[in-house]
Amino acid sequence: QVHLVESGGGLVQAGDSLRLSCAASGVTFNEYYMGWFRQAPGTVREFVAAINWNGASTYYADSVQGRFTISRDNAKNTAYLQMNSLKPEDTAVYYCAATWYVYSAPRVGAYDYDNWGQGTQVTVSS
Repeated sequence: QVHLVESGGGLVQAGDSLRLSCAASGVTFNEYYMGWFRQAPGTVREFVAAINWNGASTYYADSVQGRFTISRDNAKNTAYLQMNSLKPEDTAVYYCAATWYVYSAPRVGAYDYDNWGQGTQVTVSS
């Protein structure tokens, strides 16, 4: 069982940047595919970004492509989401997710993941 803890959320203005972190424990981190999802009030949880076990393959939702960057440091058992040029519509609770998967095919559905963090709030004011 993977224990995931997100951090780095906060209140920022439109155009600002934030970096979210997801610290994992309890497993061999480099065997896990990592994803970021977000959920705004009254909406379903949506895919944001994903990264394979060694960081060689990344995937992004169209809404964040070119603004967000997912990365990982396997030596630190941590995944990151660098968010630049933030917009008010990026406001949501952001969740880190993990699944045991050592291949590179994209895992972009919430159903693809079986381990979730508690979430961190990101609020972008206009």
